[in-house]
Amino acid sequence: MQQKLPTLLVLFLFLPSIAFAHTGIDQTAGFLHGLAHPIGGADHLLAMLAVGIWATQIGGQALWRVTGTFVAVMLLGGLLGLTNIPLPFVEEGILLSILVLGILITGAFKLPLMYSCLVVGVFAIFHGYAHGSEMPTSMSAVSYALGFALATAVLHSSGIALAVLMKKTKAQFFSRFAGGTIALCGVYLASQATFY
Repeated sequence: MQQKLPTLLVLFLFLPSIAFAHTGIDQTAGFLHGLAHPIGGADHLLAMLAVGIWATQIGGQALWRVTGTFVAVMLLGGLLGLTNIPLPFVEEGILLSILVLGILITGAFKLPLMYSCLVVGVFAIFHGYAHGSEMPTSMSAVSYALGFALATAVLHSSGIALAVLMKKTKAQFFSRFAGGTIALCGVYLASQATFY
């Protein structure tokens, strides 16, 4: 099975362009643009890594429930952004997510699973809304959404891998240090932001 995994991953990456090959809309460009969007901004990148690190600190079902909640609610937020339904304080919500998640990691706070999912779900709405509202109109919404959902899942997995590595090497202090660094980056990004 491990030998087939890379082949399946490659097929999965091209699935949106295969499924919508004759719609007249550039599916591949939409998917790639969506894939690049979370990775291209420090605010999204930091928050999504933080979700993975925090889920690992909580442990158990949080690994898939907290990260899964973020991805699912982010897609809902993306739909709101695509349809231009007004949502106030989007940028502030994104920056607040970095700060709060950084603090949760630094303090190694383990909230009950439902509250942990609620916290990341609230922040995911803002991240998803930003992704959806910034989608170019010439692209397929489905391919674009698949792209940013996959990128988010990969960033969560990277945060999980980083936190697991720290646990295995008995360097949990560094995960707390990473949380503090993420929180400080949130403060810095907020100080550089211009809100309208």
